[in-house]
Order: sequence, then C-alpha cells, then structure tokens
Amino acid sequence: MLTVDYDRLGLRAGDRLLDLGCGAGRHAFEAYRRGAQVVALDYAFGELPEVLGLLAAMEAEGEGAGTGTPVAVNGDACNLGIADESFDRIIASEVFEHVPDDAAAFAELTRVLRPGGVMAVTVPSWFPEKICWALSDEYHAPFVEGGHVRVYDEATLRGRLRDAGLEPLGSHRAHALHSPYWWLRCAVGPTNDDHPLVRAYHQLLVWDLSGTPVISNVTRTTEHLLNPVLGKSLVVYARKPLRRTAAGRDHGDAGSGVHDEHEARIGA
Repeated sequence: MLTVDYDRLGLRAGDRLLDLGCGAGRHAFEAYRRGAQVVALDYAFGELPEVLGLLAAMEAEGEGAGTGTPVAVNGDACNLGIADESFDRIIASEVFEHVPDDAAAFAELTRVLRPGGVMAVTVPSWFPEKICWALSDEYHAPFVEGGHVRVYDEATLRGRLRDAGLEPLGSHRAHALHSPYWWLRCAVGPTNDDHPLVRAYHQLLVWDLSGTPVISNVTRTTEHLLNPVLGKSLVVYARKPLRRTAAGRDHGDAGSGVHDEHEARIGA
C-alpha cells in the first residue's frame, strides 16, 4: 500500500533514493523494483533486519536492475551523518509528525538532496487527524511514547518546506478508507484491537489489499473519490533549487544530470 506517487516523484532507474522512516519498507521495496539505488533508514531498529532481508532477497532474484546492493540502516532524521547532496530523490512518509524539532529534520533532508532533486513528504491530513486527537488522548503524544507531536495543515507543511530552502510542487491525499478506521479505533480505544467493529473494518482493508478484483475495484474506486476530502495522508512534493553558475546557468549535481523537461513536470 503505497502513499507516494512515483510518477510525481519522478523516480528513474539509477536514481539514489533515501526512504526516511522506512518502517516495514514498502516504499523502499517499490523504489528498488524500479531500479533505484536504495537506502532505507529508520530511527527504530526493530523492523530493519526484516527490511534488509527482503531487500537482499530481491537483489538475489535479480530485481533492482543491477543498481547495486540496497542498504537498511538505523539513523536520526535530525543528524543523518550522510554527505551533502547524496540523493536524487527522498521519501519521508509519516515521519515529521513524530519529530519534535521538525525544522532541523527538514534542513537535514534538504542538505542531503542534490540540487534539482525531489522530495516527497507525507503526513497525516489535518481534518482526519484532528478528529483522532479529539476522540482519544491515547492516540498521540505524550500518552504514546514517540507518538504524533503535532498536526499539519497543507499550508504549514508547504511553509516548512520553503523555510528549508525547497520549492513546493504538487500535492494529493491518499488512503481515505483508513480515516474512518482510525476514528473508530480512537472511539473504542486505540489499543482495542479485539473490538468487533474494529476487526470487521480491518477485514475490509485486508480485502482491499488482497481480495478479489471485484472487491478491490469497488474499494479503490470509493477511496479515489473520497481521497480529496477524507484522505488520511497528505503528500506534498518539493524540489531543491538548482545552483546558479558564474555564467548564470542552472547547474545540478555532476553525477545526476541537470534540470530537464522531465523534471519540470515532476510533482504537478
């Protein structure tokens, strides 16, 4: 279940991609399938061995278009310890709502993105998230250690990106069917996995992912129609400006090419 649109991200075979806050690895796996050189990074160590194991299995099966060995590492968004301008593309999915000093994290990601490179940032959408916070104090920090510390609206997120020196591009919302699910969970208690309504709704989401084409077509069409209003995740794309040479021409990273017609359409 992907949140980021890879066409809007503009990912191409051979691109160097950082999946920040990779979690179970869903975005890293898809990027590797598309031929990216992948670094999957997460602050929590727990899921990284499994992510690395699956990436290694994909490499052994010949996936990744020969782009080299993917990497899964433990790290801090505010202090990556990675060289400047190391990545062509960055995905930060459902990360910034957890980071107390989000300005430092935005600055750090901007530092490691090459000029002309594109970043996709996803956060919980304002409206669905505000309902979750209103329904249960057990949904977010400080009750939940490492939980959500803020709620973004789109204007605020775009402002953070601009403050970090990036140029915000297009946006969209995703996973509308997940918003009522989390409202229900908050209403009955976020940890009450055994509530019959929670279990029934969870089964609907499982059918959406792995059910018959008829069921999947119905749920995905419904979600597509509801996403602009109820999408659980907001995705904003942003580009790092190109450097200006002494001759006044735009210039990108020497190893990654320069701004071209393809990249001009990214994030639209």
